[in-house]
Amino acid sequence: MLLLVTPMSQSRAQAQAVQATQAPAQTANPAPASPSQTTVAATSPEQRGITARAIDKVKQVAKSAGDIFSRVPCLPPKGGSKAMGSLPHVANKLVAGQPVVIVAFGSSSTAGYGASSPDFNYPNRLAAQLRRHYPTADITVVNAGVGGEDAPEMMKRLQTQVIDVHPDMVIWQVGTNAVLRNLDPADTAKLVEDGISRIQSAGGADIVLVDPQYSPAVNQRAESAGKMIKLLGKVAELRKVGIFPRFEVMRDWHENQSIPVESFVIADGLHMNDWGYACFAQLLGDDIIRSVGQIKLGVNVPADVRTYRPM
Repeated sequence: MLLLVTPMSQSRAQAQAVQATQAPAQTANPAPASPSQTTVAATSPEQRGITARAIDKVKQVAKSAGDIFSRVPCLPPKGGSKAMGSLPHVANKLVAGQPVVIVAFGSSSTAGYGASSPDFNYPNRLAAQLRRHYPTADITVVNAGVGGEDAPEMMKRLQTQVIDVHPDMVIWQVGTNAVLRNLDPADTAKLVEDGISRIQSAGGADIVLVDPQYSPAVNQRAESAGKMIKLLGKVAELRKVGIFPRFEVMRDWHENQSIPVESFVIADGLHMNDWGYACFAQLLGDDIIRSVGQIKLGVNVPADVRTYRPM
Protein backbone atom coordinates (compact mmCIF):
# COMPACT_ATOMS: atom_id res chain seq x y z
CA MET A 1 0.00 0.00 0.00
CA LEU A 2 1.30 3.45 -0.88
CA LEU A 3 -0.10 6.62 0.62
CA LEU A 4 0.53 9.91 -1.17
CA VAL A 5 0.03 12.91 1.10
CA THR A 6 -0.01 16.37 -0.48
CA PRO A 7 -0.75 19.75 1.12
CA MET A 8 -2.11 21.40 -1.99
CA SER A 9 -5.83 21.92 -2.40
CA GLN A 10 -7.52 21.27 -5.73
CA SER A 11 -8.04 24.98 -6.36
CA ARG A 12 -4.38 25.71 -5.80
CA ALA A 13 -3.37 22.89 -8.10
CA GLN A 14 -5.63 24.29 -10.81
CA ALA A 15 -4.11 27.73 -10.41
CA GLN A 16 -0.64 26.27 -10.74
CA ALA A 17 -1.66 24.39 -13.84
CA VAL A 18 -2.27 27.72 -15.58
CA GLN A 19 1.16 29.04 -14.61
CA ALA A 20 3.20 25.89 -15.08
CA THR A 21 5.36 25.37 -18.13
CA GLN A 22 4.54 22.01 -19.62
CA ALA A 23 7.19 19.35 -19.20
CA PRO A 24 9.13 18.73 -22.40
CA ALA A 25 8.04 15.13 -22.60
CA GLN A 26 4.36 15.13 -21.68
CA THR A 27 2.16 13.21 -24.06
CA ALA A 28 -1.25 14.70 -24.78
CA ASN A 29 -2.87 11.53 -26.09
CA PRO A 30 -1.84 8.40 -24.20
CA ALA A 31 -1.59 5.18 -26.14
CA PRO A 32 -4.56 2.80 -25.89
CA ALA A 33 -4.33 0.04 -23.35
CA SER A 34 -3.04 -3.31 -24.48
CA PRO A 35 -5.47 -6.28 -24.58
CA SER A 36 -3.95 -7.64 -21.38
CA GLN A 37 -4.48 -4.33 -19.61
CA THR A 38 -8.06 -4.13 -20.83
CA THR A 39 -8.81 -7.63 -19.58
CA VAL A 40 -7.49 -6.88 -16.10
CA ALA A 41 -9.41 -3.61 -15.91
CA ALA A 42 -12.66 -5.35 -16.80
CA THR A 43 -12.40 -7.67 -13.82
CA SER A 44 -14.08 -6.42 -10.66
CA PRO A 45 -11.79 -5.57 -7.71
CA GLU A 46 -13.51 -8.20 -5.59
CA GLN A 47 -12.43 -10.93 -8.01
CA ARG A 48 -8.81 -9.91 -8.18
CA GLY A 49 -6.10 -10.72 -5.69
CA ILE A 50 -3.83 -8.19 -4.04
CA THR A 51 -0.97 -9.04 -6.37
CA ALA A 52 -3.08 -8.65 -9.51
CA ARG A 53 -4.33 -5.23 -8.41
CA ALA A 54 -0.81 -4.13 -7.56
CA ILE A 55 0.47 -5.18 -11.00
CA ASP A 56 -2.41 -3.35 -12.69
CA LYS A 57 -1.61 -0.16 -10.80
CA VAL A 58 2.09 -0.47 -11.55
CA LYS A 59 1.33 -0.63 -15.29
CA GLN A 60 -0.66 2.60 -15.10
CA VAL A 61 1.97 4.44 -13.06
CA ALA A 62 4.82 3.16 -15.24
CA LYS A 63 3.16 4.48 -18.38
CA SER A 64 2.70 7.92 -16.82
CA ALA A 65 6.33 7.97 -15.71
CA GLY A 66 7.57 6.94 -19.13
CA ASP A 67 5.56 9.56 -20.99
CA ILE A 68 7.24 12.56 -19.37
CA PHE A 69 10.74 11.36 -20.34
CA SER A 70 9.81 10.12 -23.83
CA ARG A 71 11.39 13.06 -25.67
CA VAL A 72 13.86 14.42 -23.12
CA PRO A 73 15.36 11.64 -20.98
CA CYS A 74 16.30 12.16 -17.34
CA LEU A 75 20.06 11.62 -17.10
CA PRO A 76 22.36 12.12 -14.10
CA PRO A 77 25.54 14.18 -14.43
CA LYS A 78 28.42 12.31 -16.00
CA GLY A 79 31.28 11.40 -13.73
CA GLY A 80 29.20 11.22 -10.55
CA SER A 81 29.92 8.39 -8.14
CA LYS A 82 27.43 5.87 -6.86
CA ALA A 83 25.98 6.50 -3.41
CA MET A 84 26.82 3.07 -2.01
CA GLY A 85 24.80 2.30 1.10
CA SER A 86 23.81 5.92 1.61
CA LEU A 87 20.38 5.24 3.16
CA PRO A 88 20.79 2.20 5.43
CA HIS A 89 17.79 2.84 7.71
CA VAL A 90 15.08 3.04 5.06
CA ALA A 91 16.80 0.33 3.00
CA ASN A 92 16.76 -2.15 5.87
CA LYS A 93 13.08 -1.44 6.53
CA LEU A 94 12.19 -2.14 2.90
CA VAL A 95 14.27 -5.32 2.80
CA ALA A 96 12.57 -6.54 5.98
CA GLY A 97 9.13 -5.82 4.56
CA GLN A 98 8.35 -3.28 7.27
CA PRO A 99 6.34 -0.07 6.72
CA VAL A 100 8.41 2.90 5.57
CA VAL A 101 7.62 6.57 6.24
CA ILE A 102 9.41 9.26 4.24
CA VAL A 103 8.88 12.95 5.06
CA ALA A 104 9.62 15.51 2.34
CA PHE A 105 10.29 18.71 4.32
CA GLY A 106 10.81 22.07 2.67
CA SER A 107 9.29 25.07 0.93
CA SER A 108 7.52 25.60 -2.40
CA SER A 109 9.84 23.21 -4.27
CA THR A 110 8.55 20.48 -1.98
CA ALA A 111 4.93 21.66 -1.94
CA GLY A 112 5.08 21.52 -5.74
CA TYR A 113 4.64 25.09 -6.93
CA GLY A 114 5.05 25.07 -10.70
CA ALA A 115 3.74 21.54 -11.21
CA SER A 116 0.64 21.20 -13.37
CA SER A 117 -1.05 18.98 -10.76
CA PRO A 118 -0.27 17.37 -7.39
CA ASP A 119 0.64 14.17 -9.23
CA PHE A 120 3.72 15.94 -10.60
CA ASN A 121 5.21 17.36 -7.40
CA TYR A 122 8.44 15.61 -6.49
CA PRO A 123 7.20 13.76 -3.35
CA ASN A 124 4.39 12.16 -5.34
CA ARG A 125 6.72 11.35 -8.23
CA LEU A 126 9.16 9.76 -5.79
CA ALA A 127 6.35 7.75 -4.22
CA ALA A 128 5.20 6.58 -7.65
CA GLN A 129 8.70 5.43 -8.54
CA LEU A 130 9.06 3.48 -5.30
CA ARG A 131 5.65 1.91 -5.92
CA ARG A 132 6.75 0.72 -9.33
CA HIS A 133 9.81 -0.91 -7.82
CA TYR A 134 8.17 -2.23 -4.63
CA PRO A 135 4.52 -2.80 -5.63
CA THR A 136 3.55 -4.65 -2.43
CA ALA A 137 5.49 -2.47 0.03
CA ASP A 138 3.77 -0.28 2.63
CA ILE A 139 5.30 3.13 1.88
CA THR A 140 4.03 6.50 3.05
CA VAL A 141 5.46 9.70 1.56
CA VAL A 142 4.37 12.79 3.49
CA ASN A 143 4.59 16.15 1.74
CA ALA A 144 5.49 18.70 4.43
CA GLY A 145 6.32 21.54 2.07
CA VAL A 146 5.14 25.11 2.76
CA GLY A 147 5.79 27.79 0.16
CA GLY A 148 7.88 30.81 1.08
CA GLU A 149 9.58 29.27 4.09
CA ASP A 150 13.21 28.72 4.94
CA ALA A 151 15.07 27.40 7.96
CA PRO A 152 13.70 29.87 10.57
CA GLU A 153 10.07 29.02 9.76
CA MET A 154 10.77 25.33 9.20
CA MET A 155 12.35 24.93 12.61
CA LYS A 156 9.07 26.06 14.19
CA ARG A 157 7.24 23.05 12.73
CA LEU A 158 10.09 20.54 12.78
CA GLN A 159 8.74 18.79 15.87
CA THR A 160 5.10 18.43 14.80
CA GLN A 161 5.51 17.83 11.06
CA VAL A 162 8.71 15.80 11.03
CA ILE A 163 9.85 14.33 14.35
CA ASP A 164 6.36 13.44 15.63
CA VAL A 165 5.68 11.54 12.38
CA HIS A 166 8.52 9.12 13.31
CA PRO A 167 9.98 9.00 9.79
CA ASP A 168 12.47 6.49 8.46
CA MET A 169 13.82 9.12 6.07
CA VAL A 170 13.70 12.91 5.91
CA ILE A 171 14.39 14.79 2.68
CA TRP A 172 15.03 18.41 3.72
CA GLN A 173 14.95 20.97 0.91
CA VAL A 174 16.26 24.28 2.25
CA GLY A 175 18.25 27.42 1.47
CA THR A 176 16.63 28.93 -1.62
CA ASN A 177 14.39 31.45 0.12
CA ALA A 178 17.24 32.45 2.41
CA VAL A 179 19.28 33.31 -0.69
CA LEU A 180 16.41 35.28 -2.20
CA ARG A 181 15.93 37.22 1.06
CA ASN A 182 19.65 37.94 1.39
CA LEU A 183 19.81 36.10 4.72
CA ASP A 184 23.22 35.09 6.04
CA PRO A 185 24.00 31.57 4.74
CA ALA A 186 25.90 30.85 7.96
CA ASP A 187 22.75 31.46 10.02
CA THR A 188 20.79 29.08 7.79
CA ALA A 189 23.49 26.42 8.06
CA LYS A 190 23.48 26.67 11.86
CA LEU A 191 19.70 26.21 12.02
CA VAL A 192 19.86 23.24 9.65
CA GLU A 193 22.60 21.64 11.73
CA ASP A 194 20.48 22.07 14.86
CA GLY A 195 17.50 20.54 13.08
CA ILE A 196 19.51 17.54 11.92
CA SER A 197 20.73 16.98 15.46
CA ARG A 198 17.15 16.95 16.74
CA ILE A 199 16.01 14.49 14.07
CA GLN A 200 18.94 12.18 14.72
CA SER A 201 18.41 12.27 18.48
CA ALA A 202 14.73 11.43 18.05
CA GLY A 203 15.17 8.18 16.14
CA GLY A 204 18.05 8.05 13.73
CA ALA A 205 16.17 8.56 10.47
CA ASP A 206 18.16 8.75 7.25
CA ILE A 207 18.46 12.41 6.23
CA VAL A 208 19.13 13.91 2.80
CA LEU A 209 19.53 17.67 2.40
CA VAL A 210 18.53 19.31 -0.89
CA ASP A 211 20.35 22.53 -1.77
CA PRO A 212 18.99 25.46 -3.87
CA GLN A 213 17.98 25.03 -7.50
CA TYR A 214 19.86 26.21 -10.56
CA SER A 215 17.53 28.86 -11.99
CA PRO A 216 17.70 32.47 -13.22
CA ALA A 217 16.33 33.90 -9.95
CA VAL A 218 18.90 32.04 -7.85
CA ASN A 219 21.74 32.68 -10.31
CA GLN A 220 21.20 36.43 -9.95
CA ARG A 221 22.46 35.99 -6.38
CA ALA A 222 25.37 33.78 -7.32
CA GLU A 223 27.66 34.77 -4.45
CA SER A 224 25.07 34.08 -1.75
CA ALA A 225 23.90 30.90 -3.49
CA GLY A 226 27.47 29.63 -3.74
CA LYS A 227 28.04 30.18 -0.02
CA MET A 228 24.76 28.48 0.84
CA ILE A 229 25.55 25.41 -1.26
CA LYS A 230 29.04 25.14 0.21
CA LEU A 231 27.86 25.49 3.81
CA LEU A 232 25.03 22.97 3.42
CA GLY A 233 27.59 20.53 2.03
CA LYS A 234 29.80 21.08 5.06
CA VAL A 235 26.87 20.54 7.42
CA ALA A 236 26.01 17.28 5.66
CA GLU A 237 29.61 16.12 5.99
CA LEU A 238 29.84 17.13 9.64
CA ARG A 239 26.54 15.50 10.64
CA LYS A 240 27.14 12.48 8.37
CA VAL A 241 23.94 12.84 6.36
CA GLY A 242 23.25 12.79 2.65
CA ILE A 243 22.97 15.76 0.34
CA PHE A 244 21.29 15.89 -3.06
CA PRO A 245 23.28 18.48 -5.08
CA ARG A 246 20.26 19.96 -6.85
CA PHE A 247 22.11 23.04 -8.11
CA GLU A 248 24.87 20.90 -9.61
CA VAL A 249 22.41 18.45 -11.17
CA MET A 250 20.25 21.17 -12.74
CA ARG A 251 23.26 23.10 -14.01
CA ASP A 252 24.42 19.91 -15.71
CA TRP A 253 21.05 19.60 -17.46
CA HIS A 254 21.60 23.02 -19.02
CA GLU A 255 25.35 23.32 -19.50
CA ASN A 256 26.32 19.73 -20.36
CA GLN A 257 23.09 18.15 -21.61
CA SER A 258 22.03 21.29 -23.54
CA ILE A 259 18.51 21.33 -22.11
CA PRO A 260 17.05 24.88 -22.23
CA VAL A 261 16.36 26.34 -18.79
CA GLU A 262 12.74 26.96 -19.77
CA SER A 263 12.37 23.20 -20.25
CA PHE A 264 12.74 22.57 -16.51
CA VAL A 265 11.94 25.96 -14.90
CA ILE A 266 8.61 27.79 -15.22
CA ALA A 267 8.17 31.38 -16.40
CA ASP A 268 8.84 32.92 -12.97
CA GLY A 269 12.50 31.95 -13.38
CA LEU A 270 12.57 30.13 -10.04
CA HIS A 271 10.33 27.10 -9.67
CA MET A 272 10.68 23.78 -11.45
CA ASN A 273 8.09 22.39 -13.85
CA ASP A 274 6.71 18.87 -14.29
CA TRP A 275 9.83 17.57 -16.04
CA GLY A 276 12.18 19.17 -13.51
CA TYR A 277 10.35 17.71 -10.53
CA ALA A 278 10.08 14.33 -12.23
CA CYS A 279 13.80 14.09 -12.98
CA PHE A 280 14.72 15.32 -9.50
CA ALA A 281 12.50 12.61 -7.98
CA GLN A 282 13.83 9.98 -10.38
CA LEU A 283 17.47 10.53 -9.41
CA LEU A 284 16.64 10.53 -5.71
CA GLY A 285 14.53 7.40 -6.07
CA ASP A 286 17.34 5.67 -7.95
CA ASP A 287 19.59 6.19 -4.94
CA ILE A 288 17.05 4.68 -2.54
CA ILE A 289 16.63 1.67 -4.82
CA ARG A 290 20.41 1.19 -5.13
CA SER A 291 20.77 1.34 -1.37
CA VAL A 292 18.12 -1.36 -0.90
CA GLY A 293 19.85 -3.50 -3.51
CA GLN A 294 23.14 -3.26 -1.67
CA ILE A 295 21.53 -4.37 1.59
CA LYS A 296 20.02 -7.38 -0.21
CA LEU A 297 23.45 -8.30 -1.53
CA GLY A 298 24.91 -8.07 1.95
CA VAL A 299 27.02 -5.01 1.26
CA ASN A 300 27.58 -3.52 4.70
CA VAL A 301 28.60 0.11 4.42
CA PRO A 302 29.22 2.15 7.59
CA ALA A 303 26.19 4.20 8.59
CA ASP A 304 28.21 7.41 8.36
CA VAL A 305 28.78 6.97 4.61
CA ARG A 306 25.74 8.87 3.42
CA THR A 307 26.87 11.47 0.91
CA TYR A 308 24.50 11.39 -2.04
CA ARG A 309 25.93 11.69 -5.51
CA PRO A 310 23.91 10.63 -8.55
CA MET A 311 25.36 8.02 -10.87
